[in-house]
Amino acid sequence: MKTSGRQSYFYQQIYQLVRKIPSGKVATYGQIAELLGKPRHARQIGYALYRVAPDSDIPWQRVVNAQGMISHTPQRQGSDDLQRILLEQEGIIFNSQDKLDLRCYRWQPNILK
Repeated sequence: MKTSGRQSYFYQQIYQLVRKIPSGKVATYGQIAELLGKPRHARQIGYALYRVAPDSDIPWQRVVNAQGMISHTPQRQGSDDLQRILLEQEGIIFNSQDKLDLRCYRWQPNILK
């Protein structure tokens, strides 16, 4: 899949910000979009993170949907399960409805830009 220069730059901004999310914390797709000044681009955040290799230095697993859940998709070929495993290894607990408590685990960066 080819990206335009503008899209590639935006993806690099996404990856740079996601790298700042500390272990044991998560952000939502919408939160990342908001922090980057693109509040209506949560879906694009998801597309960018989908492109990341599972063993990348980008902690893609730390971004979840607004309900505090992993967004499942058949195209991931099993990485949905990997995302949960990686988050649980960081100490994040999911409830019986497969949700994590965003009040507890949501990343609150000190500096927005």
